[in-house]
Amino acid sequence: MSTRVLVVDDSAVVRKIFTSELDRDPGIEVIGTAPDPFIARDKIVALKPDVITLDIEMPRMDGLTFLRRLMKHYPLPTIVVSSLTPRGGEMAMEALDAGAVDVMCKPGSSYTVGDMSIELREKIKAAALVKVKKRDDNADDTARKAPLTALKKTTNKVIAIGASTGGTQALQSVLTSLPRNTNGIVIVQHMPENFTRAFAERLNNICEMEVKEAENGDSVIPGKVLIAPGNFHMMLQRSGANYFVNVRKGPLVNRHRPSVEVLFKSVARVAGPNAVGVILTGMGADGAEGMRLMHDNEAFTIAQDEQSCVVFGMPKEAIKAGGVERVEPLDNIPRTIMSHL
Repeated sequence: MSTRVLVVDDSAVVRKIFTSELDRDPGIEVIGTAPDPFIARDKIVALKPDVITLDIEMPRMDGLTFLRRLMKHYPLPTIVVSSLTPRGGEMAMEALDAGAVDVMCKPGSSYTVGDMSIELREKIKAAALVKVKKRDDNADDTARKAPLTALKKTTNKVIAIGASTGGTQALQSVLTSLPRNTNGIVIVQHMPENFTRAFAERLNNICEMEVKEAENGDSVIPGKVLIAPGNFHMMLQRSGANYFVNVRKGPLVNRHRPSVEVLFKSVARVAGPNAVGVILTGMGADGAEGMRLMHDNEAFTIAQDEQSCVVFGMPKEAIKAGGVERVEPLDNIPRTIMSHL
């Protein structure tokens, strides 16, 4: 049975492109389009789509306001499609807080229609499986958790985390539970450029550890979290006893840049038994082989369990590949990391 999609965007060109590209997939049916939230509201009630794609900047009512109302009264899996700008990144973070399943950017100079089409189809199919809950306007999703007891001593270890769909909330849950002197953390979250910087800044405001978008040559040290910038791969490197990251362009790996596979394989080679690998919610299989390599090189590896995942794709594939030592619910992952360290 096809996934029924409503495309909401004020641009007639975008609506036409999305409809044409999505209809290429026999598993997806575009049942309608809407140029603004008011028309979208009526079509949602009449057509009952499984998933909607939503622009942020629209006339009469902006996409964020509409999304918040939608999640309160008629929750639907929603993929937000935003412009590739710093402001677009900030609004994308707000959309995820408001209940969007995922965010992506519109085609541009560094993001072709072809790339967008493949990714959007995958995101739509993953979103259709998500059970979206009603949102309470008074709920504070950014509430800071009390961190676990600080490490009495730190050793030269590295924590590598990979995530995709649903990962922004999962990462927030993990990172806000870790103490200030936790070993250095390197993260790949599938997200476009500019979006990752806004995400890092947001986490930095609510975490004990320092969180930043990674730059080439950044040191991986206790108390610091480095998030791979969108559209760049990130690899761990070592000089003597010191770890640092190499950030660079390169071909898409598993249809992603940044790729969890690239990070995990570098961590397996460089850190081996001094590494902890964590794979969180996400669609696809990115990172599965890298986690198996980490496990084979004696790293301690953890996968998020199916019940707590938004999409049990990446963890499932890592488990199937034989690279996972522990399978844990999301809330247990910080304690499992700390216990090992």
